[in-house]
Amino acid sequence: MQFQQLQYFVAVAETRHFTRAAELVHVAQPSLSQQIKALERELGADLFLRARGNITLTDAGEALLPLARRILADADTARYEVQELVQLRSGRVRLGATPSLCTGLLPDVLRAFHDRYPGIQLLIEESGSHDLVRELARGALDLALIVLPLPPASPALTTVELLREDLVVVSAPDATVPGRGRGGVRIADLEGERLVMFRHGYDLRELTVAACRSAGFEPGFAVEGGEMDAVLGFVRAGLGVAVVPRMVAARSGRGLRVTPLAKPGLHRTIALAHRSDVAPPRAARELQRMLFER
Repeated sequence: MQFQQLQYFVAVAETRHFTRAAELVHVAQPSLSQQIKALERELGADLFLRARGNITLTDAGEALLPLARRILADADTARYEVQELVQLRSGRVRLGATPSLCTGLLPDVLRAFHDRYPGIQLLIEESGSHDLVRELARGALDLALIVLPLPPASPALTTVELLREDLVVVSAPDATVPGRGRGGVRIADLEGERLVMFRHGYDLRELTVAACRSAGFEPGFAVEGGEMDAVLGFVRAGLGVAVVPRMVAARSGRGLRVTPLAKPGLHRTIALAHRSDVAPPRAARELQRMLFER
């Protein structure tokens, strides 16, 4: 089995077309087809069902695809690691983070990192923790900032707690604060309030909904399905209130009233994660150090 054959196989699997795959990997289509056939002979199984205008993966192909992607990703990481020059003049870091962390924590840290290492390319993947864990597992990310605890049946990851952050309630400046005058908003005060809620897959959505249910009520939504910027914009417009991280509220406070949650409040634990079986590249390790020293 050759590395090049795996590249050709993944290209065909992703394009479902031999000619487009050949163009993608810059090789003649007959050569690509010959290499795919050689790989099938080596494995003793057909990888594709070939019909006119319709290329689909066989069961063997479906089994090979995630493994091939991981091998290629690991090789790509190794290539960048070797190519890094002394004093980190070149290279890249592939960092995943939840949208709220992209808004609240990362801007200052990434600016400091870029100022110190301007030759390092920063590739940011913004998604929920569940998706970021999957991206780490298949080798598409070097590091990820995720919300603990890890999802059930997570792959082998090394996680180090980075911070514990309070959540706060944001509302429009002229809106009535839920539970006003009680020294903070209790979760029970949100009963009957119209919440501006994040889309499914957001850790903040799951945390807020779970807290409301633990308090004995089902939360009501004025609008749901937004990303962080959209949620803050809807709150500014007076559509409802939202529960967001304190760092996000601090950076986006213009046009918002920020009210703490009454004790014991709500918190979330942020951790920095990477695959246990692969050490992060040198540039990623340097970013990791700066995150912990922020």
